[in-house]
Amino acid sequence: MSKYKRKLYNSSKINDFRELVNRYSNLYSDKVAFEYKETPNSAEHIKITYSQFAQDIKALSTALLDLGLSKKRIAIIAPNRYEWCTSYLAVTTGNMIVVPLDKSLPDNEIEDLIIRSKTEAVIFDNKYSKIFDKIYKDKKSKLSIYINMDNTTETNNNYLFNYHNLVEKGNLLLKQGDDKYDNVKINNKEMSIMLFTSGTTSISKAVALSQSNICEDIYALSQMTDIRKEDTFLSFLPLHHTFESTCTFLYGTFSGITVAFCDGIKYVQKNLAEFKVTGFVCVPLMLEIMYKKIKKGIEEKGKTKLVNKMTKVCNGLLKVGIDIRRKVFKEVLDNLGGKIRILIAGGAAMSKDAIQGFLDLGINLLQGYGLTETSPVVAGENDKFKRCGSVGFPLPGIDVKIDNPDKDGIGEIAVKAPTVMLEYVDNPEATKNVLKDDWFYTGDLGYFDKDGFLFITGRKKDVIVLKNGKNIFPEELEILINKLPYVSESMVFGKPLEDGDYKICAKIVYNKDHFDDTHKNVSSPEEIKNIIWNDIKNEVNHKMPAYKYIREIIITEVPLIKTTTQKVKRHEELKLILGEA
Repeated sequence: MSKYKRKLYNSSKINDFRELVNRYSNLYSDKVAFEYKETPNSAEHIKITYSQFAQDIKALSTALLDLGLSKKRIAIIAPNRYEWCTSYLAVTTGNMIVVPLDKSLPDNEIEDLIIRSKTEAVIFDNKYSKIFDKIYKDKKSKLSIYINMDNTTETNNNYLFNYHNLVEKGNLLLKQGDDKYDNVKINNKEMSIMLFTSGTTSISKAVALSQSNICEDIYALSQMTDIRKEDTFLSFLPLHHTFESTCTFLYGTFSGITVAFCDGIKYVQKNLAEFKVTGFVCVPLMLEIMYKKIKKGIEEKGKTKLVNKMTKVCNGLLKVGIDIRRKVFKEVLDNLGGKIRILIAGGAAMSKDAIQGFLDLGINLLQGYGLTETSPVVAGENDKFKRCGSVGFPLPGIDVKIDNPDKDGIGEIAVKAPTVMLEYVDNPEATKNVLKDDWFYTGDLGYFDKDGFLFITGRKKDVIVLKNGKNIFPEELEILINKLPYVSESMVFGKPLEDGDYKICAKIVYNKDHFDDTHKNVSSPEEIKNIIWNDIKNEVNHKMPAYKYIREIIITEVPLIKTTTQKVKRHEELKLILGEA
């Protein structure tokens, strides 16, 4: 693969988060860094400039250091909000270790992770006040300082603090000449971020990342992707996850964008228009749903043939350098706020139809691939080189190899890069299993095509190995199933048989409203299942060799069990299914 395909833009490198915060003041001072509303129905937009953001970071960090938290571990748990971002950088630029926690965890798991992480302070949204009151009373953790982002009530104790009061205190200390923050020396190679992988607390692993890890990823991304300071990105994936925190928050603010906080998933379409959003980072599931809604809207207006015809015209003109897509499909784009120009997707496979559908509209859809352990982005498409179904090329400075490939070139993806984690905290055995001779073994399977594009075929642990030695990759079949217009999502799995083989089955979540649109007067569960089964035979099995045929289906309207980044928890689903079987 030609190296130039991995680098399109010149960029500057930062070595740690202090340099990132300095960039805010030096390059983007008066520009809006964050925009949000207090409530979904509020007409007022709150705007925070980069200079204010940098000052709040310094003030909060000064107050935290004054509390004696230097080099301590500090957890953050909250929905996406301005105070989360300020806290993250206040902790890390003050040479403390940040521990972002999943905002959707049940109370018992929050407590378990607080204990496991050995955090000594926590910054939290008021909705978590009850669990932290319980944790304080239980006295099982090392927590000694509790900082509420919302409650402004002054307390008469020495453990519960208010975020906004601490920022005020930090500003006062700075005016009085406090220089603790300025005197902090950052070691960009030490653990600065501790992130728990998704999964139950008993099996989740604590990933140790350095500031250098993430800064290297930001630098690599900035050479591949055209993110502009004029952009406004909508933030709705959880910030505790590296995909959102690195790509939207850290890389986004490195580039000078405005980050707009979403009012909630059901408000996405409304927010796209009112914040004048030009892009966002998301998981494929959301784009699949958006694409199906776009297609459905076009069909309902009787414009499918016209759109198909104009798509061919636009793509023909594109080959000779004339791009009229956004003018031709203005009505469709207006339903997405009218300003969308770039979408960044990662985390799972996505259908080629949906990918091409967004590209046909004139939206620059870029697919990527990464893991928490790699800070996270390993590979991505760039603005010039794309291939439907691939996740692009390894980023500049990142080496990827396919270990032990089979006859089709498919093997485990291994990564060697300055973005690879330091270790799994307090878990040397797990670290040893994945880090070998400076290569990180991802557990994902994939291959390179002849032009150097990387394709992901699935997780190594999810591959169904039949008795005859044939391999079945569930994602390959799921993409075909999910193309059915009424299917919301699906999971393909192997049902164990007595002879040691597997029966290929699929659990299918269907949207009843969409199903009713095309199948009038069908209501009995048996009839619905028969219709879907016939579609599976004709639209999926018919396109596959016999050993990949789906032999049995489960139909439901209940969404699959997922992580907060919308990845299906296959193990939990399988336990549920086999328990019912």
